[in-house]
Amino acid sequence: MKILGIVGWKNSGKTTLVSRLLPALAAQGFGVSTLKHAHHEFDVDQPGKDSYIHRQAGAHEVLITSARRWVLMHEARDEPEAELGHLLRRLSPVDVVLVEGFKRHSHPKIEVHRRNGTGEPAPLLCRDDPDVIALVTDEEVGEVPVPKFRSDELDRLVAFLLPALRLAQEASP
Repeated sequence: MKILGIVGWKNSGKTTLVSRLLPALAAQGFGVSTLKHAHHEFDVDQPGKDSYIHRQAGAHEVLITSARRWVLMHEARDEPEAELGHLLRRLSPVDVVLVEGFKRHSHPKIEVHRRNGTGEPAPLLCRDDPDVIALVTDEEVGEVPVPKFRSDELDRLVAFLLPALRLAQEASP
């Protein structure tokens, strides 16, 4: 299972790139999963629903299932935030996992760059992070130490990723 991080500052277009890479990699015959880091609390269920009541009553884990999908919620409570490796081991095997966030972890990453909300250029991660293997930006950023792609160059980016991640010879049947 190959790991590819999609990193960047807030509102840089990370989710947009993930949503475009997923079908492009799947069209090449690869099994793809995603793992998204949130910097805030979130709930996938709603007050009053059975799963919410189970969690509030103290369940360590709640698994909800139907004919179409299932989801496992784990309550961390006073535990430290789960490490990336622990989370990846919980996923079913696939060819590649697109990890949105976890920008300070060591794994191959694509940086997505856009000016911040004030119009000022955000700092480039690729200049200081040797794990960034490519930059996706429509901004003029000058010379960078990695290949640079515009946001409309998805085919070119995928063509770069296949050998960079050694995916071509390892696709799922």
